[in-house]
Amino acid sequence: MEKRSYLKELTKGIIKENPVLCLVLGTCPTLAVTTSAFNAIGMGVAATAVLICSNAVISLLRKFIPDKVRIPAYITIIAGFVTVVQMLVKAFAPAINNSLGIYLPLIVVNCIILGRAEMFAGKNPVLPSILDGLGMGIGFTAALLCMGIIREFFGSGSLFGMPIMPVQILIFILPPGGFFVFGILIMLANKLNSRAGKKVKTSPCDGCPMSENCAEKSCEKTAKEATANAD
Repeated sequence: MEKRSYLKELTKGIIKENPVLCLVLGTCPTLAVTTSAFNAIGMGVAATAVLICSNAVISLLRKFIPDKVRIPAYITIIAGFVTVVQMLVKAFAPAINNSLGIYLPLIVVNCIILGRAEMFAGKNPVLPSILDGLGMGIGFTAALLCMGIIREFFGSGSLFGMPIMPVQILIFILPPGGFFVFGILIMLANKLNSRAGKKVKTSPCDGCPMSENCAEKSCEKTAKEATANAD
């Protein structure tokens, strides 16, 4: 049962509770940095690293942080990890650092990270909090990457910086194009969630503690007779 619960915490952020496409959080960096696939991956990986580390530390300290200073404490912890990530990006990936610009340090105020700290990490043990951060980070990165690929392909005629087609539709790398792609992806995510959420018809005996030992399935028979009489 625990394994199933851990798997649920890991996978919920990919489609069902995707922070960008379902919860509509982190919209500002999503629209700003997705003009190319490389930028999308850079922002997604950086945010995922901060999510995992901040969730883990906040979960460890959740019983020691006074409720009155909860939010300032969370922001301080998040800011510390963002600073570390920014220094690493500057040292090992200066091109991504230059491309992301101010949006890299602004991860501190990204509502996805603060929201997971407040809603999950501050109330749950360490391992589920780490899995929650990882799952939300994967969902965030996947949404950014989808937007980045679409906008770069149609707007610049390239993919990961490699020229693919000569025709360029410049509106895709402009803000209106970003909103258009964003809306299309939200629609697709809602479609997937609605299909996954459809109820499957079950027997009236499902959920009954005596159903396995009931030879005649009397409750199911009664339900069928009641339906027939109603018709």
